[in-house]
Amino acid sequence: MYFVSSNRHKYEEFRRMLWDLVEVRWVQVDYLEPQSMDLTEVAVTSALWLERYLPKPFFLEDAGLFIHALGGFPGPFSSYAFRKLGNEGILKLMEGVDDRKAEFVSVIALHTGKEVVTFEGAVPGTIAREIRGGGWGFDPIFVPEGSNGLTFGELGSEKDRFSHRGLSTRKLRSFLLARGNAIV
Repeated sequence: MYFVSSNRHKYEEFRRMLWDLVEVRWVQVDYLEPQSMDLTEVAVTSALWLERYLPKPFFLEDAGLFIHALGGFPGPFSSYAFRKLGNEGILKLMEGVDDRKAEFVSVIALHTGKEVVTFEGAVPGTIAREIRGGGWGFDPIFVPEGSNGLTFGELGSEKDRFSHRGLSTRKLRSFLLARGNAIV
């Protein structure tokens, strides 16, 4: 099954979470994502646009960090915001802000060759007051609920158990298992 992304980190996470079920092949394709505040709309529209260029089945993911005190920013613009602001910039925007609630959301769009099916995972949490741990993207500043105060960046491979991407991937796994090898 093909995974479409320019992000190697995402590919490695999906490969790790699906290795025992399907072989995930990485297709590095840059494509213009539609701009929308709705991650599902972005993922589905992207899959439908890419269908004429890629073998099926393939899947892609759109994800975003939604920070309550910033009106949901960066949301679907998380990749761009990370490139421009980084974790330091987000923490600067959050200086003096007591409401640190945030949510990480992942939407996977699977194109089976016949239809596009979506799987969503959302994890509530908070924004840390400082960068902690490694990882990539906003991992060092997002503290998921139930992690004993650790950021995604401090959780290591345990992150998959808590993450938005882990949740959406478990839903994808269930879908694939229910259909056997019918689509791969």
